[in-house]
Amino acid sequence: MSPTTSTDFRIQGMQHIGVATSDMDHSLRFFRQLFGMDIPFFDSIQDAPLMDSHTRGNTISKRASMVLNLQGGCAFEVLRADSFEPTAASWDIAPGDLGITAVQMKTRDIQKMHTHARSIAGSACDETICKTPWGASTFYLSDPDGNRFQILEANDWFENNGHPSGGALGCTIGVSKMEAAMGLYADILGFDKVLSDTTGVQSDWAHLPHGGESFRRVRLTQSAPGAGGFGQLTGQTYIELVQAHDRAGTFIFKDRIWCDIGFAHLGFDVRGMAPLGETLAKKGFGFRCDTADAIGMGETKVHCTYIDDPDECWLELIEVHKVPIIEKWGLFLDVQKRGADEPLPRWMLKALRFSRIKDK
Repeated sequence: MSPTTSTDFRIQGMQHIGVATSDMDHSLRFFRQLFGMDIPFFDSIQDAPLMDSHTRGNTISKRASMVLNLQGGCAFEVLRADSFEPTAASWDIAPGDLGITAVQMKTRDIQKMHTHARSIAGSACDETICKTPWGASTFYLSDPDGNRFQILEANDWFENNGHPSGGALGCTIGVSKMEAAMGLYADILGFDKVLSDTTGVQSDWAHLPHGGESFRRVRLTQSAPGAGGFGQLTGQTYIELVQAHDRAGTFIFKDRIWCDIGFAHLGFDVRGMAPLGETLAKKGFGFRCDTADAIGMGETKVHCTYIDDPDECWLELIEVHKVPIIEKWGLFLDVQKRGADEPLPRWMLKALRFSRIKDK
């Protein structure tokens, strides 16, 4: 039985991408303007003892802000270390390096989004639009910290507010052994449908570091995505696994720790954390840390665990218990009282617009 249709647990899909930055407020404003990520879920400063295994045993403090685009797509958890000064990688992160090397963002109109992105990101955005191996129009850009984003067209949307960008629809993850990575992402996390599998020089990467080299590139999605929770808002999500053939990829956080600058983790929305943990442990992907119960981030209550993929890419598993819909009105939702396949009411999700941040 496919893991995503297990009666014991369900992987609803991707929920968010952790984006660690050097300047929190500047990045939040940049993401609002460029990607329309203007709906906040929480913004708090807290210690992060769960991440001790990835911070050399030292408990760090960080500010975290979860933001999303209500048109559709996954959220960002924007992070900024509070107890130390974060550093960037000492090299230009390239396709095939190990970990999350790019985040894919959705748009209705690639030409309109390209014009918009050039006006915001300037020379950090590609001058031209190119084609992926599967024939989609695309371009790349970087945020002020050098984090790389890929823009792709999508046709599944929750609403239309006129902004040219939606939220995240996937990410690109570098791996050292494709089959070992597939054992986690496809066989357990349910991204089991292969949409594209190409090997060789990738023409849309010609301008990226090491872009003229050979790669195997496998694009995955869920054959049976979860219908419950925030699924109608996040839409279909994708993972692209990349293995470099001409060199050994370098771990993107080499000589650094979690909350240093970069794509810190990938978060999945799950139901049935305990049986999922048992399955992961049997396959050698046991929890690195576990809250063991719901914890609070502002008024949001979640059960969080972390695992590593075979190359130590950090993956967060989140079982949502309580979320604020309109916090100032005291409107919250107890997600655990709803069936795993029961989506949140559209009116409730649309009510999130009342918390939108508008820049002057």
